[in-house]
Amino acid sequence: MPPSKSGIADYSEALVEELSKLADIEIFDSAPKKFDPARFDAILYHIGNNPHHDFVYETALRNPGCVVMHEANLHHLVAHLTIVRDDWDGYLAECEFDGGARALEFAHRVRRLEVGPDYEGVPMTRRLLAASKSVIVHSDFVARLTREQGFTGPIATIPHGVWLPQVDRNAIRHELGLDESTPLIGAFGHIKPYKRIGESLRAFRRLIKLEPRARMILVGEPHPEFPVDQLIRTLGLREHVRLIGFAGIDKFVGYMGACDIILNLRFPTVGETSGSLQRALGLGKAVIVSDVGSFSELADDICLKVPPGPGEEDLIFEYLNVLVSKPDLAQAMGERARQWVATECNWATVANSYLNFLRNPTSGTPKTSAAAVGRAIEPAAAVPPPPPQPPVAIDDITTWVSSEGRSYAAIHKSRFVHTLEITPPGDETQSVLEMGAYMQITAPLKFQLGYGYVRGCYYGKLGRVDHKKITSDSGEVFECDIDHFDAEKDIYPYPDASFNTVLCCELLEHLFEDPMHMMTEINRILKPGGHLVLTTPNIGSLRSVSAILLGYHPSFFPAYIRPRVEGEETEARHNREYVPMEIQHLLTDSGFEMVRLETGEFLDEPHPEFGWVTHLLKRYNLSHNLRGDGIYAVARKAGAVKNRWPAWLYS
Repeated sequence: MPPSKSGIADYSEALVEELSKLADIEIFDSAPKKFDPARFDAILYHIGNNPHHDFVYETALRNPGCVVMHEANLHHLVAHLTIVRDDWDGYLAECEFDGGARALEFAHRVRRLEVGPDYEGVPMTRRLLAASKSVIVHSDFVARLTREQGFTGPIATIPHGVWLPQVDRNAIRHELGLDESTPLIGAFGHIKPYKRIGESLRAFRRLIKLEPRARMILVGEPHPEFPVDQLIRTLGLREHVRLIGFAGIDKFVGYMGACDIILNLRFPTVGETSGSLQRALGLGKAVIVSDVGSFSELADDICLKVPPGPGEEDLIFEYLNVLVSKPDLAQAMGERARQWVATECNWATVANSYLNFLRNPTSGTPKTSAAAVGRAIEPAAAVPPPPPQPPVAIDDITTWVSSEGRSYAAIHKSRFVHTLEITPPGDETQSVLEMGAYMQITAPLKFQLGYGYVRGCYYGKLGRVDHKKITSDSGEVFECDIDHFDAEKDIYPYPDASFNTVLCCELLEHLFEDPMHMMTEINRILKPGGHLVLTTPNIGSLRSVSAILLGYHPSFFPAYIRPRVEGEETEARHNREYVPMEIQHLLTDSGFEMVRLETGEFLDEPHPEFGWVTHLLKRYNLSHNLRGDGIYAVARKAGAVKNRWPAWLYS
C-alpha cells in the first residue's frame, strides 16, 4: 500500500476504496505476525515482480487464496527471496521446479557468474500458481500465460481499474514555461530501456525538424544503468526534452494532464497492465502503445499501436507527426479513450467484478476480454435496464396552461418540451411524480406520455394536500393531488418504491442546505429500475464563462427576491447552481446510473455572441461540450445511496 513507490500500491488503494463499500476488509501491507485464514471468507493476494511483495508471496504459499497476477513473471521477486538472501540452493530448486532440467542447467551457470539470471525465459510463477485456489488477471494475454504455466483452476479476467482525474492543464504548462499551443509529448514511469526510450527520442528528433516548437518530458525515476541524460545530450535534444525525474502522484498526474500525446511503449513485456497508461486514458490523452501483450487487446480506435522491431522508430515518428499536425484528431481519439475506460474500467465496476468472482470462482468465470468483463458482471444490486423506448412527440403544452401562466410557458416552451421529450414514457399501469409542480407540464405526463397515475408535490407544511383541476383548450379535464412538504427535511409522504418515474425540474438549485436528503428520498420512493429526470441551470455554460470573463456574475439567477406583502408567498431564489460533472456525481452518489446527460438552451434562441468563448476554450484545449444554459439528465435507479455526504458537495 502507499506510500510504497509501486503502481500496485496505487492500484490496491483505489480498489480497497470501492471494495470496502461491498465487503468487510482487513489489509495486511507487511508480513502478518498473526494471520488466521479461517477468519475470512476470501483471501486476496496482490503479486508484483519486485521485493515489495516478498511477504505476500510467502504468505500465499502457506495460506492459499486468490492471487492477482499483475504480470506473468516473478523472477526478480524469487531472485530477491533466494539469491539476495544468499540461498543459492533455493534459487536452483525454484528454477528447476519452474523450467525443468534446462532451466536448472542455466541456473548453475548463473551461480558460477557466467551469465545473468534468465529473467525472461524462466517466469518463476509455477510455484505460486500451484498453491493458489484461483487467479485474477487484467488481460487475456496473462490468462493464457497462466494456463501455459500449468494452472487449471478458475481464472477471471477483470480490467485494470482506471482513474479519472481532473487536471489544470494550463497551470502545469505555465509552470513548465509552455504556452497553450506548444505540442507536448510525455513518457511516464520508471525510465528504463525496455520502455523504448531510445527509439522514442530518435523519433522525436525527427519530429522537431518539422515542428520545432514541440517539447517532450520524461517523468519517472531513471534506471541507474540507463544513462538517459547522456542520450538526450548526444541526440542534441537538451533544448527540447526535459528529464523531470521522480514525481509524487499528484505532480505525476499533473504533468500527464499537461501533455497532448503520451508514449506508453514497452518491449519486451510479461503482460503487465500499465497504471500510467490507465491514467492517460482516463485523462483523455492520445496514447501510442507497443503492439504486444495486453496492449494489443486495446481497441484500435482509442490508441495507436507500434509493433516493436524493424520500422519501430519510423512508425513512432509518423504517429507523432500526424497527432501533432492534427490536434483535433488527437483530442477525438483521447475522448473516445476516456469514455471507454469510464464505462468499462471504472473502479466501482472492477470492485463488483472482484466480489462476484470471490463469492463463487467456479460459476460464470469470465474468460473474455477486459472490455467484455466490464459489461458482463453487473453490481449485485443492479436492475436490468428496460428495453429502449422511442421518444414521444410532444404537442404544444400551452393548451394545458392557465391563462395567467401562459406568457411564462410560452417563453420557456422549449425547456418544457425538451424535458418531456427526454422523460421515459409510461402506460396505464405506471406512476409518475412531478416535484415542484406548477401544473405546466403535469397534464402532458398523462395525456402525452401515457402515465396512468400522476401526482405532484410542492414546498409547504407536511400533510397539506391540494387538489388541482385544469381544463385544456379542447375541453379535456385533468385532475391530480399536490402534496406539500419540505424536500430537504421531511420524509416524503409516499411508501417505498411508489413511482416508476420522478421529475425534479428546476428545483435542485433552490435548495438551502441538504440536497442529498432530497436525493435519498427520491431513491427510496422510486421503484427498482425507475427513472429520475433532473434539470437545472448550468453554471459552466458559455453564457456563464462569458459573464465571469467580462466581470459579471456567472450565475443564471443570482438576484435576491424582494419581500412581498405579508402573507403572500415569496418565490425561492437560487442558492447553488451546478455544472454537468457535479450532476453526474450527484446521481452516482445517490445510487443511480446515468442514462442521459446533456445541456441545452432554456430559451430557444441562438447565441452567436458566445462564439468567442468557444474559440477560447478550444485554443486552451478545454472542453467546449456541455456548455448550454440548462442541464438535462436522466438516470436509472441501480441500487441504494452510495454516499450520503459527498465531499464535493458538503463541507
